[in-house]
Amino acid sequence: IRAYWSGYTERCYYYSEKYMSISWQEVRFMKVQMEFYHGLNSLDILKKKLRGFSSVKCKEALRTSISVMRNAAAHSDWNYANKLCLLVAEQQSLSDDHLNAIKLYDASIESARKSGFIHEQGLACEKAGFYHKRNGAVCKAAEYFKQAHECYEEWGSSMKVDFIQGELNNVQILVNSELARER
Repeated sequence: IRAYWSGYTERCYYYSEKYMSISWQEVRFMKVQMEFYHGLNSLDILKKKLRGFSSVKCKEALRTSISVMRNAAAHSDWNYANKLCLLVAEQQSLSDDHLNAIKLYDASIESARKSGFIHEQGLACEKAGFYHKRNGAVCKAAEYFKQAHECYEEWGSSMKVDFIQGELNNVQILVNSELARER
């Protein structure tokens, strides 16, 4: 999980694959958590088109993660609805289903907020910001990155705050150049 939050995609994939092969009877909660990050990381690999990773395997890992989150959310909506919405939003973003992706990002953000998961609210805002940035909606990306920045600040993660500040700076440059072109 630390590798995911630190942005080490390859390392996260390696360890999550390793951990997913363990018998998890005694620690189901941890299995569900690992499945969430394994799914997010598989999505990151698919988006980055990293060499040495099977897209078929990553898509299968994603399907499994979504299935596990659906089951978990059916038993504890409070704890898992935001995770399910974020996984499906990210999946929709790969298939260019823009309206559903945006609705699901917002649903994930709101669900995480209601559940008090400030770090997962920040993560959903961050992912939504990157989604809008990829699609050229830099003003909207800036709004989501600002929300992520606030969440990560409240969570106390200076590493994530610094990372998001860098994204805010990059997006601000794009916003300024967009405004200059309009003049």
